[in-house]
Amino acid sequence: MTTEHTPAGDPEEATSGGATDVETGAAEGAGPGTGEGGADVSVGGEAEGRTAGAAGDARAEAGASAGEGAEAAAEAGDGGAAVGAVDAESGGRAAEVGDSASDQSPSAEGAGPGAEAGDGGASGSAEGAGGLSEAEAELAAQRVERERIARRKAERQGPVESGGKLSGKAADLLAAVRAVESGEKAVAPALVEPAPAPRRPAPEPVRQPEPVPAVAAPDAEAVGAVRAVLAEGGAPEALAPQVAAALGDRAEDTLRADPWQLLRVAGVRPEQADGFARALLGAECRPDDERRGRALTVWLLEQAALAGHTALDLPALTEALGKRAVPDPGEAVQSALAEGDALVFQDALEEPGAPPAAVETDAEEEVPVRVLAGLERYALAEESLADALARLVNSVPKETEEPWEAAVAALSALSRGAADLARQVAGHGLVLHTGGEAARAEPAALLGAARAAGLRAFAVCHTPDGARRFAAHLGEEPGGAVGTVAGLLSGASGPGRDAEGALDLDLLIVLDAPQLDVEAAAMLAESLPDGARLVLSGDPAVLWSAGPGRVFADLLAVPACPQVASRVPDPGPLGELVSGIGVGELIQVEAPGKEIVIVPVRDAGEAVHRTVQLVADSVPRAFGVPPEETVVITPGHGGAAGTRTLNTVLKERLNPGPGRFGGFDPGDRIVHSPAPGRTVPGRVVRADAEGLHLECAGAPVVVPRELVESRVRHGWALTAHQAVGGRWPAAVVVLPGDAADVLTRPWVYTAFGRAERHLSVVHGVEQALPRAVAESVAKPRTTRLRTLLRVQLPAVD
Repeated sequence: MTTEHTPAGDPEEATSGGATDVETGAAEGAGPGTGEGGADVSVGGEAEGRTAGAAGDARAEAGASAGEGAEAAAEAGDGGAAVGAVDAESGGRAAEVGDSASDQSPSAEGAGPGAEAGDGGASGSAEGAGGLSEAEAELAAQRVERERIARRKAERQGPVESGGKLSGKAADLLAAVRAVESGEKAVAPALVEPAPAPRRPAPEPVRQPEPVPAVAAPDAEAVGAVRAVLAEGGAPEALAPQVAAALGDRAEDTLRADPWQLLRVAGVRPEQADGFARALLGAECRPDDERRGRALTVWLLEQAALAGHTALDLPALTEALGKRAVPDPGEAVQSALAEGDALVFQDALEEPGAPPAAVETDAEEEVPVRVLAGLERYALAEESLADALARLVNSVPKETEEPWEAAVAALSALSRGAADLARQVAGHGLVLHTGGEAARAEPAALLGAARAAGLRAFAVCHTPDGARRFAAHLGEEPGGAVGTVAGLLSGASGPGRDAEGALDLDLLIVLDAPQLDVEAAAMLAESLPDGARLVLSGDPAVLWSAGPGRVFADLLAVPACPQVASRVPDPGPLGELVSGIGVGELIQVEAPGKEIVIVPVRDAGEAVHRTVQLVADSVPRAFGVPPEETVVITPGHGGAAGTRTLNTVLKERLNPGPGRFGGFDPGDRIVHSPAPGRTVPGRVVRADAEGLHLECAGAPVVVPRELVESRVRHGWALTAHQAVGGRWPAAVVVLPGDAADVLTRPWVYTAFGRAERHLSVVHGVEQALPRAVAESVAKPRTTRLRTLLRVQLPAVD
C-alpha cells in the first residue's frame, strides 16, 4: 500500500465541533442503536448478561453528553446477550434506517417526549398533494401484502386455544408460561415435516400491477384533539400528527386512558413518557402501573427489532424491564401477552447440525427449550417466510422442464460457474449463491439464458445503483429485466401479478440478499407462484439488513437448499485487499497505480482536513475522479469526524451557498430516505413552494417542505450502512482515532468494498484496524428462522 503525506499549506482547515469521540449513541434521527444510532436496548440470542444503559436521543448533536450517548449505544452487542446494550453494528444499522426509523423520528434535543416532529414512516403524510408518492406506494404495498399473508395463514390454521394468535409449534403459549412460572416440564413441539404442497396450475397472467391504495393522512380534527392532550401533558404539540397516525382513531381517548401509549411514537423514550403520564395522571401515576409495564414491554421489543432482532429471550426481556424500574417484570410480560401486544414462543434447543428428528420427546426426558418473546408482525413474517420457502422447495417438479434444460445447455459452453448455478436452479425451488461484486456475472448469465429460453425471469437489487450495475452485465438499462426490491414490492417495476395475486414469474433473482430483512423476504417469497425458482445471491461478509432478521445468514446456516459459491474473485489490488478482509486478514497489497493510499492522521481535526483535501484536490488531480463521484465513508453521524461535520465542511468547499431551503442549495449532494430502511443518493435540483426538488437514481423526486428535515440529509459523507449496495469510482474511508471501538470486520469490509478504482484510507486508529478485521466479527441477532426452517425443510446433500 502507498502512504501519502500532507504537503504544507494545504487549504481548507477542518472545522469540527462537539465531542471528539464517535457518537455511538446519537443517531441522525431517533432510531436506537449504536455507532450510527442510539439504542436503549441490546438484545441477543444467548443471555450473557451484557448490559448498558439507556440510549442517547435521536438528534443529539456531536457534543452530546458522553454519559447519555455512550449509555445509548454502548457498543455492547447486537445480539450477544442480555437486553441493555446495542452493538456498534446493529446500532449503526438502526440509524441507517435513517434515513429510516431514525431520520423519521422526533428530535430529542429539547425536553419532553421528543423535540420536533419528524415525520414517522407510518404517519401517512402524503408526499405532495397530487398523487401517490414512491414511499407511500411502497408502505401501502407492504401493508396489503402483510394482510394477504395473514389471511393465508388464517386459512391454513385456526387459532390455538392455548396461544390465541399463535400457530404451529410457536403457539404453545400455555406450555411456555407454565415452564417459566411453575418450573413444569415444557411440552416439546411436534417436529413433523410438511407434506409436499400440490402444484398449483398457473392461471392466465394479468400483467398490470395491482393498484396500491393511497395512504390517508391523519384527520385534522383528530390531530387537533391530540395536540390538546399533548399540551396538557407538557409534550411537544408538534408530535400530534405522528401520535394520531400511530394510535389511529380516537387517539385522544387512547392517550388519556393510557398515557404510556406515547411510546408507540418513534423516538419517544420511557423517561419522557413517564413525565407525560405524571402530568396527566398526577398522584395516580406509579411505577407499578400495569399500563406502564405493558407499554415498556412493547417498547423494548421494538428497540430490539431496530437493533436487528425478531425476538428476545424471555429472561433478557424481564431483566431489561427490571432496569426500567418495573417492580414485577414477569407480571408486565404476562399482561402484554394477555392483551395480545406480544407473543411468546418456545423453541427446542438442538445440537449444531442435528436434524429436528434427533430431538427426543420422551415424556421422562426433559427437552431443553428456549422461551422467546416477540412482536406479532415479526413472528408472522418469520413463520410466513418459512412456510413460503417450504412451498417453493416442495412445488418444483421432479422432472426438469424443457426450458430449464435449454438454459443449462446454453450456459454449459460459456461459464462453468453460471452453468453450475443453472443446474441447481433447474432442479430446486430455492438456491443460495455467494460471491463478491465480480460474481454478479453468474446470476446475470443465468437471467439472460432463462429469458432466452422463454422463461419469465426478473432480478432485483437493494439499490438503484446496484440495479444499474447488474443491468450492465446484460447490456441493458434497468427496468426491463432488472429492478429494485422496493420497486417490485410496490408494483412500480417488475412483471406484474397474475389473477391470484402472485408475481408473474418463473424465476426471481435477488441480489444483495444480506440486505433483505425478514418482512421484505417474506413478501417476496409469498408473492412467488408454485413452481417458481428463487435465487438469493449476495456477499455474506457485508453488513446485514437495516430491518430485523438475518435472512441470508440464517439460510446459509441451514442445509435446506443448494448453495453455490462463486469462484470468481474481485480483480486488482482492491479486490485482493477486500478478499483478505473477508477472511480476517488485513494484508499488504501491491498497488503500483496507487489504487490504495493510506493517509495517516493524528486526530479527528486532521482527519477532516485531509478528507476535504483528498476529495477536492488529490483524487481529482491524480485519478481524474471528480468530487461528485467520490464517496466519503465514516463510522458514525456524530463526533468530530462524523457525517455531520464532514458534510458541513465538504459543502462549504464544494458547493457553498446560503442553504435557504432547510440548509440545502441547488447542486448539493444528498441522501433521500423515502421509506424506513432505504437510502437513495441524489442531488438537489431546486426548491420552490412545492418543496425540495431532487434527482435520485435518474428520477425526479419532490419532497414537501414539512418532510425535508426528516427525509433528506447531505450526502457527501455517508456511513457504511448508508453506502451498502452502492459503489463509486473512488472512496475515502475516514477512521479517526475515536472510532477504534466501533470498527468490526463487516464494517471495514463494506466500507473498503465501495471503491471501484481508488481507495484512500484516512487512518488514525493505528492497530485497532487490523485487530477489528481479525477479531471483531459480526454480532449475532436473535431470530427464529433457523429453527422454523429446520422443521419445515429437509436437509439437502
